[in-house]
Amino acid sequence: MTDKQLNEVSSAPRVDDEKYRSASNGAAQQEPADLDEAPKRKGLSSRAKLILLAIAAVLLVAGAMWFIRYENHGKYLQETNDATVQADMVVVSPKVAGYVADVYVTDNQDVRAGQPLVRIDPRDAEAKAAQARAQVGVGVAQADSARAQIREQYAAIDQAEAQLAQARTKAAHDAAEVARYRPLAASGAETREKLAQLEATARQSAQEVAAQAAAVEAQRRRVGSIEGQVQQGLAQAQSSRAQLASANVDLGATVVKAAIAGRIGDKTVTIGQYVQTGTRLMSIVPLDKLYITANFKETQLALMRPGQPVSIHVDALDGIDLKGRVASFSPGTGAQFSILPPQNATGNFTKITQRVPVRISIEATPAVRRLLVPGLSVTVTVNTISAKDDLDRLREQQEQVDKRERR
Repeated sequence: MTDKQLNEVSSAPRVDDEKYRSASNGAAQQEPADLDEAPKRKGLSSRAKLILLAIAAVLLVAGAMWFIRYENHGKYLQETNDATVQADMVVVSPKVAGYVADVYVTDNQDVRAGQPLVRIDPRDAEAKAAQARAQVGVGVAQADSARAQIREQYAAIDQAEAQLAQARTKAAHDAAEVARYRPLAASGAETREKLAQLEATARQSAQEVAAQAAAVEAQRRRVGSIEGQVQQGLAQAQSSRAQLASANVDLGATVVKAAIAGRIGDKTVTIGQYVQTGTRLMSIVPLDKLYITANFKETQLALMRPGQPVSIHVDALDGIDLKGRVASFSPGTGAQFSILPPQNATGNFTKITQRVPVRISIEATPAVRRLLVPGLSVTVTVNTISAKDDLDRLREQQEQVDKRERR
């Protein structure tokens, strides 16, 4: 390359240099603006710090208040949503079998105690009652017949005793005649044939007395036998009366009545249906006697006692919180009363937190109670603060027991 060409190349403007210079000039022009904004950025940082400090203070105060409230109140509140509204429902079942003749109620109808619900065809029960009534008459007639026989027997006894008395009189007379003729025959005043005849007559009279006495005794024993027939008839009548009473009960049971007041539910009976004894016809739900069964974890029961206040939130009554009281505790966990309770001794034991059913009474107005039905889901919260010192007392008592044992 010649010197002229080198000079042209060196004197030509370079694109990269121009870009660098323009960028440098722009940066130089922007520097004053950055210097002006620097104080502003420092002021925003201070405000942010103040805001953060305020937020931290609020959170600290809120946390302290929450902790104080938790220590004084919150930790004594035991809550569970494993709870439902329940009632001691009565299953309506017939006592006698038969065809349903009438159904007097409909689904969801309110009934009072003693109100007729269903009538079963009573003809079979009426027939049994009539048969038992006839058996009572048979027993009474048998007893009356035996009593009549006894009266006849007493008349026969009187007649036999009269004959016995006559026989004894005759025997005494004949014996006296023998005694009178014996000395005469010995002296020869009377013949020995006459004495022998008198002696034979006396023996015959004595035998007649014995026979009459035996007949009287037999007649008296006959009275005892007939009196047994009287007792047998009376017993049969009594047994038949018991059968009649049972038949009357069955006859009365053909009309199935409500045992309690409540509302009809789960009605399955229809007219013309044949029902057996114990067949489920319907259920009666006492809506005025509802309660809650809440299944609390075993770790929540340490301070829970009967009578403690309960806050109740019913899912179906949004925005309405009810009040209640702890009524009682189940004598065992729910697993113990299941159809197949766990057997921890089989070797496959896995420890899980057990739940204990707790019965809670509901304190609500009649208007609210009408909106509650068994099976509704609820959330209950028990305030156990009334028993907060119980665990400390129990620990002290146990420590005293341990000290005595160590001594």
